[in-house]
Amino acid sequence: MTEQIRWRKSSRSNGTGNCVELAIIGDRTAARDSKNTTGPVLTFPTSTWTDFLTRTR
Repeated sequence: MTEQIRWRKSSRSNGTGNCVELAIIGDRTAARDSKNTTGPVLTFPTSTWTDFLTRTR
């Protein structure tokens, strides 16, 4: 069974297409370049991604 991945951009995206898109896949957070949606995808444990966001705010 293949799951549909739902990618999303930040609500603060300026609409130029120069964005990072994120998706939650199980217990991982995936990130990709919105200009190259078939390109590489980085994945992180969701807890690591949450920690990153907390520390950078």
